[in-house]
Amino acid sequence: MTRSRMALLSAVALFSSLAPLFPLTASRAAAQAPAMQASASPALVTVSDPGFEAGGTAWEFTPGTGVAGNNPHSGRRLAYLDAGSGMKVSQTVTATGYGAYVVSAWIATGGPGGRYVLRVNGTAAASLPLPAAANYRRYTLGGITLAPGDRLEIAFESGQGWLNADDVMVSPAAPATPRISSSDPEVVEMFAWATQKANSWVQLPGTHGPLNADERQTGGTGSGVYAPSYWAGYANRSGYYSRDMAHQLAGAGVLGLHTENKEMLRAFAASATAEHAYYPVWALNFDNRTYLSIDYRGPDRFVREVPAVFELVQKAEEAYRWSGDSAYLDDPALWEFYRHATEEFVTLHDSRKDNGRVRVAEGTGQGIFQGVASYNEQSDEPLAEAGDAIGSQYQAYRAMASLARAKGEHETAARFERRSHDLKTYFNATWSGGGSGADMVRGYTIDGRALTGWGKENSWFMPMKQLISPGPRREAYLDYIDAQAEGEGRPDNIEALTYLPDTFFANNRADTAWKWMRHVYAQKDVQHVNTRQGTNGDYPEVSFTLIGQTVQGLMGVTPDAPARGLTTQSRLPSGMEWLSVEDLRIGDSAFTLRHDTDRRSTLTHASGTSPYTWEARFPGAHAAVSVDGVLRPARTEVIDGVTCTSVRTRVAPGRTVTVEVR
Repeated sequence: MTRSRMALLSAVALFSSLAPLFPLTASRAAAQAPAMQASASPALVTVSDPGFEAGGTAWEFTPGTGVAGNNPHSGRRLAYLDAGSGMKVSQTVTATGYGAYVVSAWIATGGPGGRYVLRVNGTAAASLPLPAAANYRRYTLGGITLAPGDRLEIAFESGQGWLNADDVMVSPAAPATPRISSSDPEVVEMFAWATQKANSWVQLPGTHGPLNADERQTGGTGSGVYAPSYWAGYANRSGYYSRDMAHQLAGAGVLGLHTENKEMLRAFAASATAEHAYYPVWALNFDNRTYLSIDYRGPDRFVREVPAVFELVQKAEEAYRWSGDSAYLDDPALWEFYRHATEEFVTLHDSRKDNGRVRVAEGTGQGIFQGVASYNEQSDEPLAEAGDAIGSQYQAYRAMASLARAKGEHETAARFERRSHDLKTYFNATWSGGGSGADMVRGYTIDGRALTGWGKENSWFMPMKQLISPGPRREAYLDYIDAQAEGEGRPDNIEALTYLPDTFFANNRADTAWKWMRHVYAQKDVQHVNTRQGTNGDYPEVSFTLIGQTVQGLMGVTPDAPARGLTTQSRLPSGMEWLSVEDLRIGDSAFTLRHDTDRRSTLTHASGTSPYTWEARFPGAHAAVSVDGVLRPARTEVIDGVTCTSVRTRVAPGRTVTVEVR
């Protein structure tokens, strides 16, 4: 479904987590409005009291059910059903327009046999049997489509144990509906779960919801009008985080959430003021305007971590390539952020360690509210410089060169190409020391001590950001990372582990990357270390990153919508014979891509307005490749230490092309 079509087929998103005392409504039409808009079009669907905070207004309760305050997921109240058959809590709403939806709710149960059901005009459209799970889990149903006059019933039905329900949320179906097929059923199941789960975290502009809600102030400090955004961080907080959002952006791009990506990036960019020493704030409310209060206490006291500054620049360039949206070049707030992040920010925060003619941004070593060098918040090391910060700085320089080139600022592009080259050279020759494996330097303290050993994020970000030069030293460090993450050094929080597939895909270790994807997915039903969060799968980063890792990692897709192009390279792991993705959106085009092992790729340009140039890339050196059965000369080159063969071909809308090495 196209973005414009979704604007016509309006849907309502209801954010009831931490629920206010009034109905939450929104219209999909508002998705195209400016982020600062303070009103929304009339809602086409309205669900009243989605968090039961008003005592169950508009909900229907059979005997043995009601509203209680003993075990809310958030706020003060919840709906309960006693154990036994035949009990139900439900609400029926009437659609006044066309729309496609997914519906989520937080549910806890004292036994199996309960059901969560959606009915359209009295007929079950989607349902889930509920297991015994005393801790709240977030369940999602859909997608379902509604026409004007359709009656949607949202129902919770009793089983063998008690049932608690809270915080219902209706989200619009994502603009893109990518689907996977494969010789491996596990990746199919994984991707289907991830796309539905990620879609369920999307907010809609025009929704009225709480601001500054968190575990301390569950009702928030007031309410606001939500802008285009999605959850990126803890599900019990009314906002999104820069680190999480940066990591989720690729998955959001695959789902076609380009408006959300742009507006969230712009909100962070606007917060990176001189008063904040050009740091963006750490977290924003869903209104895309106000800073989430749990992490912001004032312009001199807010959570800030050096890698996030640079990751936002890198991810803006990535979002530009997914969407082709010229606002990434022309929007003054975005462009000034890129410039400040790669110029003034680095200068202002480089005073402790002498790195010669190369500048390296630093933290204070004094804690997250004073500015830290690393994402590794579990460490008490007083870091001035860290591997994840310098790796992210390197990629920000590369992104700035790419954006400047696209904008026509060739001198700026050349300057940042030199800076990225110089920074990588300095890192490998000097900053990282002479050791290998556990002896590689991954940070420096405020008193100048070099740190080696395991640093979690400040270890794996260095190869993930492709800062370590190819060769035996990098391979030894990747072995070290894998061994540490497999052993006693494994992080407790699932969201940290979601970086490992990216790390190994970036360094052509498909089998190891797939191993970690499988591990993350296998943990989705395990309780998160933060018990308020729900299960690991209820942490938004898990679903979004599995989407991105399937498309960018396993399928090796690099989009270039502005140039109407894409590059692909199969990274299928051992035992996966073929993998295909449908409804892959890049710019205004949709594609189907299939890899058969790493020797044949097929691209169908399913819809679009103009031909795309496809660079089909394969590992190894091959003198020629077959394009639709015709041999053509190929180009062989070494990319980041790996020899590859590639060919370029134009693929017009409606055409299918197969490229194969022989």
